[in-house]
Amino acid sequence: MAAPDYVPTTQGDRPREVLGTPGHDGWTATRPGDLTDRQPSGPLFGNQGPDQGYAMVLAERFHGRLLLAENEDEHDVVAGCLGVGLARASLFGRAPVIHDLELAYGVWGYLDPPPADLVAFRKPLFAGASHHYWDQRAIADLVPEATLRLTPAEVRRRVGEWRSLLNT
Repeated sequence: MAAPDYVPTTQGDRPREVLGTPGHDGWTATRPGDLTDRQPSGPLFGNQGPDQGYAMVLAERFHGRLLLAENEDEHDVVAGCLGVGLARASLFGRAPVIHDLELAYGVWGYLDPPPADLVAFRKPLFAGASHHYWDQRAIADLVPEATLRLTPAEVRRRVGEWRSLLNT
């Protein structure tokens, strides 16, 4: 608020003159690690998307509901299925939601009683996945985009024909 005219001011109390600052010429990607076009994609690159850490919160909601076979570890299952759920969320360009994780667990037969051949296929695939990033990527890469676009209910209904849902 400005001071009234009758209030005495000194030279130091008066507003200072503003110095103009030069503008910026703009930024360009000139360093070796800068991306110049798009985010790289392909096998083992993963899937980029917003708020991916929220998938861990969603995964906790399935604690105690997963149908694990003998000698299957829940930590390995969660680690393996997270990549599938995040790939689905990334495909739709959004943060993960509960349906992404439901599809991920459903496609591998962890929500409904799975066929014996699916259990035999998934057990060595998920063994130790919580400790090995490349195993997690391999699990996620086995689920094609066509399967990721299905609804979780459709995937769970088709778990008996699981080979058609995966790149095997």
